[in-house]
Amino acid sequence: MQTTIPALLTKEDFTNRNDLPDWLLREYKTFHETVTDKTFPCYFGRSGELKSELRYAYISQNDWSNLPGAVAEFLTLFEDPKHKRHGLFVFVEPFKSEGPLDAYRKQFWEILQYLHDMDDTEWPEQAPRDPDHYLWDFNFKGEPIFIFGNAPAYKQRRTRHLGNSMVLGFQPRRIFEGLTGTEKGGIMSREKVRERVEKWDELPTHPDISHFGDPEHNEWKQFFIGDDVEPVKGKCPFSHKEL
Repeated sequence: MQTTIPALLTKEDFTNRNDLPDWLLREYKTFHETVTDKTFPCYFGRSGELKSELRYAYISQNDWSNLPGAVAEFLTLFEDPKHKRHGLFVFVEPFKSEGPLDAYRKQFWEILQYLHDMDDTEWPEQAPRDPDHYLWDFNFKGEPIFIFGNAPAYKQRRTRHLGNSMVLGFQPRRIFEGLTGTEKGGIMSREKVRERVEKWDELPTHPDISHFGDPEHNEWKQFFIGDDVEPVKGKCPFSHKEL
């Protein structure tokens, strides 16, 4: 009988399992060294990695089929209140040679579209389906999730460069409870992190970065920002599947 291999990984799996691909082990090592650097701007990411609170998954260039199960399993963690600050990082097998940023952006949205198309849970009734609506958010299993792309093609915004892999960060909206854009704790935390990001990147905060619920803001543009200070232009690549 074939044993089902869990799609969701813990920090310990990178040491204890012998069935993980070499590229993934290399990329996780780079990720770990980067986010645990004492100067890394994101307190939550650094703390989560040091405390083994993060979870991980991976997909190859030719097979994304374990991703829906990994994300679904990750979301079940939040049934236990002690996991309220968990984040998920999905490693994508590197291209054979590094591509331009647009190639990673294109694949990023293709992956999110695939995840949406595989979702067997109806999109929440109250959630906008049009990405141009300022309250649009990505939903999976009925859960709103902020997802952000990191890629090797980021040369100026070094905080978005976590190795040779594209890495997708998944943060369910519920982890921001008490830290939302208009709450005092959220405003202070956001400002501190952005100051540190600007110092690391040696660039001003990207103009598409804001907080969820800002009526002058499109959330999808924050998912995969540019490697510059120019707003993301064009139409969102995501489309809601037909019922």
